[in-house]
Order: sequence, then structure tokens, then C-alpha cells
Amino acid sequence: MKNTVTQEQIDNLLESADIDVRTIFNKCTIVTVKLANGFVLTESLACVDVANYDEKLGKEICLERIKNKLWELEGYRLQCELGKL
Repeated sequence: MKNTVTQEQIDNLLESADIDVRTIFNKCTIVTVKLANGFVLTESLACVDVANYDEKLGKEICLERIKNKLWELEGYRLQCELGKL
């Protein structure tokens, strides 16, 4: 068993996930990712002034945060598996 999480693993998780992007209150982006195993991750980002709102930018930032969570979760999962050896 390898002892590292790879970028390819993270990319594969996101590629096989259902991703929902919504705008609420005209200034908040909510991104929800449902992984293939059913686990759900959600991130949100809002701006102060509606004039500054950009859904595309909000989606990018939220997805980056979700990727960071996946790194942590996959690292934890791997540590648990390695600990069983």
C-alpha cells in the first residue's frame, strides 16, 4: 500500500462527484459536492456589496476549499488504513 495521497486521487474524486452551484440573496455562492460514496461537502462564499458579486469566482474559491477538505479527509483515511498494518 502506498503511503501518500495524490493529486490524481483528489481529481478523480471530484470528477466522479455531483456538483451543485447556487446563488442566494444575489451575493452568496453555495457549492455542494456529493462524492460517489454519498458523502457531501458544502462551502459558501459571500460578498458585502451585490455589485461585487461574481458567481464564477465564488465557485472557484469554494471548490478550492472543498479540495483542501478532500486532502485532509483522504489523508485521515489513509492514516487509518496504514495504522492497521
